[in-house]
Amino acid sequence: MASYASNSNKNQALDNIKERFALEVSDNYVKKALGKKWGDHKSTLKKKYFKKNISLKKKLQNVLPGMLRYQWEDAVRFRNSKKGEDRECVETTNRQKQKFTHTARSKSLLV
Repeated sequence: MASYASNSNKNQALDNIKERFALEVSDNYVKKALGKKWGDHKSTLKKKYFKKNISLKKKLQNVLPGMLRYQWEDAVRFRNSKKGEDRECVETTNRQKQKFTHTARSKSLLV
């Protein structure tokens, strides 16, 4: 899965996590986990809220709890834009080209 978040956003998220938790894993491990969780979150949002056959106006009004209105509106407008539709087509095409499904999780070198 491609990551669309900038490296500075990942570093900022990592710094926020380090302020709150004593980590015993590498920074790259945390960034990879954050990327996976972010991708899962976007997938869930898309399935639950963007794929529904409702008007753009109603989607814009249905701001999710814990999300700022401008962030929600940006996400909805992007998904309904030509660029968002093109990206979804590319993602769908790439998924269809996969011959093997990756089912194993990454393994720690310490195991």
